[in-house]
Amino acid sequence: MSAAVAELDPYKVGRARAAHALDRGATGHGEGGPASKWVIVGYGFWIFLLSDIVMFSCFFAAHAVLQTATAGGPAGRDLFDPRRVAIETGCLLLSSFTCGMAAVATQVRSQVWTQASLLVTGLLGAAFLGLEALDFIGMAAHGAGPQVSAFLSSFFALVGCHGLHVTAGLLWLGTMMAQVFVKGFRGDVLRRLLCFNLFWHTLDIIWVAIFTMVYLIGQGR
Repeated sequence: MSAAVAELDPYKVGRARAAHALDRGATGHGEGGPASKWVIVGYGFWIFLLSDIVMFSCFFAAHAVLQTATAGGPAGRDLFDPRRVAIETGCLLLSSFTCGMAAVATQVRSQVWTQASLLVTGLLGAAFLGLEALDFIGMAAHGAGPQVSAFLSSFFALVGCHGLHVTAGLLWLGTMMAQVFVKGFRGDVLRRLLCFNLFWHTLDIIWVAIFTMVYLIGQGR
């Protein structure tokens, strides 16, 4: 051991190695120092998404218990239009693809393709929301509002909560399009785009679960 290392680590507990790692610059791979901002932001946002999934799990559990609690009112098979729900699902799943294409476009720093992919993602998300709003309005017009039965209360709570998340995602998407246009592909903008991609794909996964439990299983009850 050199004199310099011995001075840094007189008791040979490994501190000299950490000090030299800090001098070289931390890489975020266990060689000393904090992780990069990219890792920290991504990890922190995953924790948020997991908390959101826990919340949705409670809504799913409530709906699973209350699916047959119609109180003599209409059931799912009387209310749901499979074709419209299929179109809604297609719009949202396709928006997940275009959102992924936007992430690819950012890797090559293409302003045109990034903006175009985000725009198509937003249009598909808006189409999904519009069809869902028409479903809600039609159900309410036929006397199938959330106050009619426990089944409908759980339905509007679960599907409506997802719709609110999609609405928030669309507002976020518009903000990101403006930031990419004005600021370009700065590090902070890219990290926000990463978080948006995680958020949007998570909403698609949750919708697949809603489509299966609420519409497919609900049609048979």
